[in-house]
Amino acid sequence: MGSEVAMDMRGKILVQIEESIRVKKSLIERADVLLAIAVEMAKALKNGNKVVLFGNGGSAADAEHIATELSGRFARDRAPLAAIALSASTTTVTAIANDYGYEMVFSRQVRGIARAGDVVVGISTSGESNNVILGIEEANRIGAVTVAFTGARGRLSKVAQIVLTVPSRETPRIQEVHILAGHIVCGLVEDALFGPGEVKK
Repeated sequence: MGSEVAMDMRGKILVQIEESIRVKKSLIERADVLLAIAVEMAKALKNGNKVVLFGNGGSAADAEHIATELSGRFARDRAPLAAIALSASTTTVTAIANDYGYEMVFSRQVRGIARAGDVVVGISTSGESNNVILGIEEANRIGAVTVAFTGARGRLSKVAQIVLTVPSRETPRIQEVHILAGHIVCGLVEDALFGPGEVKK
């Protein structure tokens, strides 16, 4: 690898790191949104309800990641919390997609699983994923508290009750902020339900 190529690649690395930092700092202005999400999740879980999350691709991975932090543990040992990601069962997703169409893979599961008082989180970097939008709309009809994690634009922000927008149009940067937001919320939920405790190293 030539020195000029290496320098060019190093420059690209630095640009991406700086942009990630810039976009993550936008969460400082959205602290109240993060707090609102954590409060609703803690209230639902305390009342015997659950958290339901879904998204496509990388957002499906984020949904599963956040659900796991809640149902397993995040920062310390404590009782498990009721959280589920609707992308986790390939059997369910492919069966619904085959029988009803891919747009229905989340709304049909929400209809069967979600109840009034649950918190339902739809994640879409573009804000235009039809199956995520339909899932949130179904959750609204059921009486769940609906949350959107999205980017700088898109229809999803118009249908959810609590909306976390990320001021970027770059999917990787938006995803990096979404998982940071998810980690913050999980920590707040743990504190709210179990009190401040020792963080596991």
